[in-house]
Amino acid sequence: MRKFAMAALGGTVAGVLLTTQVAGPLIAQENAESENVYEQLDLFGDIFERIRAQYVEEVSEKELVEAAIDGMLTSLDPHSSYLSPDDAERMRTQTRGEFGGLGIEVTQEEGFVKVVSPMDGTPAFEAGMEAGDFITHVDGESVLGLTLDEAVELMRGPVGSEIVITVVREDQPEPFDVSIIRDTIELTAVRGRLEGDTVVLRVITFSDQTYPKLEETLNELVEEAGGMDQVNGFVVDLRNNPGGLLTQAVRVSDAFLDEGEIVSTRGREQEDSDRVNATEGDLAQGKPMVVLINGGSASASEIVAGALQDHRRAIVIGTKSFGKGSVQTVMPLRGEGAMRLTTARYYTPSGRSIQALGVSPDIVVQQPPVEPEPEEEEDDSPAASFSRSEADLRGALTNDSLSEDEQDTIREEQEAAEESARLREEDYQLAYAIDILKGFLALRSEQ
Repeated sequence: MRKFAMAALGGTVAGVLLTTQVAGPLIAQENAESENVYEQLDLFGDIFERIRAQYVEEVSEKELVEAAIDGMLTSLDPHSSYLSPDDAERMRTQTRGEFGGLGIEVTQEEGFVKVVSPMDGTPAFEAGMEAGDFITHVDGESVLGLTLDEAVELMRGPVGSEIVITVVREDQPEPFDVSIIRDTIELTAVRGRLEGDTVVLRVITFSDQTYPKLEETLNELVEEAGGMDQVNGFVVDLRNNPGGLLTQAVRVSDAFLDEGEIVSTRGREQEDSDRVNATEGDLAQGKPMVVLINGGSASASEIVAGALQDHRRAIVIGTKSFGKGSVQTVMPLRGEGAMRLTTARYYTPSGRSIQALGVSPDIVVQQPPVEPEPEEEEDDSPAASFSRSEADLRGALTNDSLSEDEQDTIREEQEAAEESARLREEDYQLAYAIDILKGFLALRSEQ
């Protein structure tokens, strides 16, 4: 027994010695790393003092420190940055849905400014800017080497003033200039319309206005259609939507889901992770849905598309989305500035990370490029002025196999088909989405 006790004691002592031997180097390593950090901070202080004392021109100490902070943050990823008091105020204004500028959401790639998406109805949109465009020069000045905030600042200016942006586009052989007149950007977060029996909801951005406007617009259009029984389905158009508030993306997703996870966010630490689940209630009352996306659909747009796709609540149509799967937290700092820091990645209900991959549509549908209409010579012949059919011929026999009501129904269907053909020329992706919903309706009526 005594031998056993001695053996146990020996094991304990050995364990203590082993722990000490392992912990010693770890503590020494941590101390060395701490000393190295302090050395680097001392180095920063030395450089700061030399710049302040010896640089060829007098510099602002405040601007030096802000530049150092911004450099530290922008070295992490394209979405982390320092916000000066003015920038922080501008960001708060943008989330309220009204601001001045061109109307483009941008990021930075390989030193150049890349357009995430132009926003509907803004000067940039009207000027023909497209998602994926690279901006190389602003008013002849290169943006290469500038931080994203510096490049954005270069594009700002008084409302009504002109700016010339040099653009490199993938399908164009040479760079070209785009002239844009700056304006106050007043974004209506959601626009809607009826296309036949289909409710089309165009979600432009995710600001404080988005969910309330979505609910209001949906209810108005359903009433205009004659009630939910007269609606064959819904199209949620997220094309060229650059994202915005995560909370609004959750609310829009929840608007069409009764249960299940909407999105999860995972940070570096376990306590930084979170899951958000849907609550009961579907504004569309189970009607078929299509979500439209393209390369300009980013961030919050991808959360909505991914959630509705994973729950089989909607068919996603279009082209692959932008692929921004990270979450930024804006942290107030002293002096009314702020820090925008990437703190988590988000995941769709099935556990997919969209970062750098994007949402892949269920059905890939390319939007044909808009081609200028060829100049046509005037044709004064009678055949060119109108089209003729059997019914237009003098003395043509009437169709006595159908009642007047049945004939009216056929004429209405013909008019609807012609309207669909017109929409196909204007917006092929939207027309395709509406055709999908018509297919759902036809299948249900046969069952």
